[in-house]
Order: sequence, then C-alpha cells, then structure tokens
Amino acid sequence: MKALTWQGKRSVSVETVPDPTIEKPTDVVIRVTSTAICGSDLHLYEMLGPFLSKGDVLGHETMGVVEEVGGAVTRLSPGDRVVIPFVIACGDCYMCARGLHTQCETTQNTEKGTGAALYGYTELYGSVPGGQAERLRVPLADFNATKVGHDLPDDRYLFLSDILPTAWQGVVYADLPSDGILAVMGLGPVGQFVGRIGKYLGHRVLAVEPVPERREMAERYGIETFDLTDDIVERLRDATDGRGADSVVEAVGMEAHGSPGAAFAQSAVGLLPDPLAKKLMDTAGVDRMASLYTSFDSVRRGGTVSLSGVYAGEADPLPMKTLFDKQVSIRMGQCNVQRWRSELLPLVEDPADPLGAEDLVTHRVPLDKAPQMYEMFQKKENGCIKVVLKP
Repeated sequence: MKALTWQGKRSVSVETVPDPTIEKPTDVVIRVTSTAICGSDLHLYEMLGPFLSKGDVLGHETMGVVEEVGGAVTRLSPGDRVVIPFVIACGDCYMCARGLHTQCETTQNTEKGTGAALYGYTELYGSVPGGQAERLRVPLADFNATKVGHDLPDDRYLFLSDILPTAWQGVVYADLPSDGILAVMGLGPVGQFVGRIGKYLGHRVLAVEPVPERREMAERYGIETFDLTDDIVERLRDATDGRGADSVVEAVGMEAHGSPGAAFAQSAVGLLPDPLAKKLMDTAGVDRMASLYTSFDSVRRGGTVSLSGVYAGEADPLPMKTLFDKQVSIRMGQCNVQRWRSELLPLVEDPADPLGAEDLVTHRVPLDKAPQMYEMFQKKENGCIKVVLKP
C-alpha cells in the first residue's frame, strides 16, 4: 500500500509499504477514506526526529471502512464506517475506568515512562504505524473504533479522531464560570474548535492569532480576534475590565512564535546524533514558551490556564512566583478522546452542524501530495488551516 513516511527533519515521502494485517484477534484493518495532517505532526516534521526511524508511517487522525475483522471482535463487521481515536486504549483498566484513556495501563509505554500508545507518534508512544496511508491496523478495535453512519460526509466525523475532542477537553479543563470570558491562544485547527465550543456553550471568546486568514475564519463564529502584538497582554486586559480572561486555553505548544533561545535549542537538537538528542530533550528546556507565558499573563487572578498545545522539554522554566501569587490553576494533558465521544457525536451529526465541522478544511488533496502539504501547513502559506488527505 501507499503511506506517508518520515525520512528525516522536514522530509516526508509517500512510499510503498507492506499492507497491515490482523496481528491479534482483537484487531481490525480498515481502508482509509480520509486522514488529516495535525499540528502535532509538525512536531515530528520539525524536532522529534530522534525518536523516529526512517520509514515510520505517520498520521493519527483517521477514518475509513472496516475490511478485515479479528476473531475476537464482536462489535464491528466488514463494511462498517469508523473513526479511529488517536489514543489506543483498552477501556477496562484502572485508568480507562476513570476516563484517563491516555494513561491506559494496558497500552502504556512503561519502558519509556510515557502514557498510552498513539498512532504514528514515535517510539515514545509505541512506534505504532499511523493512518496517513491506504490502510490501518486498529488494535483493541471493539473499544477504539467509533462506528458512525454512512449518510454524512467524512468531514463531519473525521475530527472526532483528535482535534474536536482535544478542543472540547481543553474547554472543560478551562473550568469557566457560567458567565466567564474565554481567551484562546492560537487559531490553528484546535484553537478554531476551542473558540467555537466556547461560543456554543454561551461564553464570550477572545482569540490571539498572527495569521489573518485564521482570524477571519474564527470571526465567522462571533469570536473576537487579536493580532499577536507586543502589547497583546494589555489589549486583552483592556477588553476584560482590566482583569484578564477568566480562563485561557493555550492551543499553540512548543512551536510558538518568539523564544529565540528555544528556537536555537530546537535546531541544535536536530543536528545531534539520536542518543544525544534524546538525552537533551529529556533534560533540557527546548520548548518555545512565549504563548504559555502570554497565557499566564492574560488570565485573571484565580483563573485557569488549560494547555492543549504539546510540549516536549523537561526543564522548561515556569514563572512560579507569578503563578503562585495570582493563584492560577493549570490543567493539561493529551486528550482522552474516548471519554468525550458520547457528548460530541450528537453535535457532529446535528443537521445544523453547530461546531462547523464542515467549515474547517482549507485543503483537500490526494495522499501523494502530502509532502507538499506538510511544508505549506508548517509555513502557514496559502491560507492553509486544515489539510485532509484522500488515499
């Protein structure tokens, strides 16, 4: 089959790789009908190469049609249309029973000291082949594959794999009061959904984003947008009676603008042999923290900062004096996708499409065009906000 593979820093290519097969009786194999490029994929493209091997199949936002079914699978049949959460979880262990599927004790990567296995996301999370491919093996399929109908287009369902529940969890973790003001840092795909969810739940939403096309998309949903300027904290405070937002969802992560020292560290990591690079990332501060610091400055005293953006450094400095003085609460973590399925499925199937699932994709291309789209998405060129690949 054809699949998008990692070849090196800023280098991916579509190659012919072996078809996936049923490896355990709880597996299914799906034919992929849509798969998206996620902002988290850019972390692999740019700086997490030390934890990848040449030829690894990327991608963790996937849906398709079941083709093969393992002997122990009871809830799925060939022909079923399914969305695949990026988290691989058992649904039965101590952590899963508490809705913490990203900490699943069945698929947890204990040797690496990390959480549950993820599709297409480095040796840290199991080196599981990803879904930017013509086919995908789905482990523990009865719990992980989400069966959906056949009447609505893929765009209604595809984002249940990651970015829609990630945004939903980000807003839930933000712990907004009923009349609260939500600020969003970054209007990439997750930030777009965070803003829409905030509005859907009845909140005033402010969003910071340097790219005009992303601000324009958000404004269609009644979100008040701000360019990223040197005085952005003062402008946000001015818009909130001088206090700051009740809660901030940080939806940018390690590739934030600014932080030239961290930018240098990220580049240096990419030049080191893999063993040294892994050690550096395990012990150094390599994240660009500008968006996170802005979030801490922009939230009101006693407010909450919810982190949806991905961070990788182990020694990133936090402004502890400010956080303690302001009594800021912080929530964070990979999204427990399966926890939010029952709440989100009715919304994506609502004829009114209240969260705009069909109004996010800006580029829809064949799988063969994936390398060009990775570059365009990273550079934020040509109004690129969300890319869907069609194998």
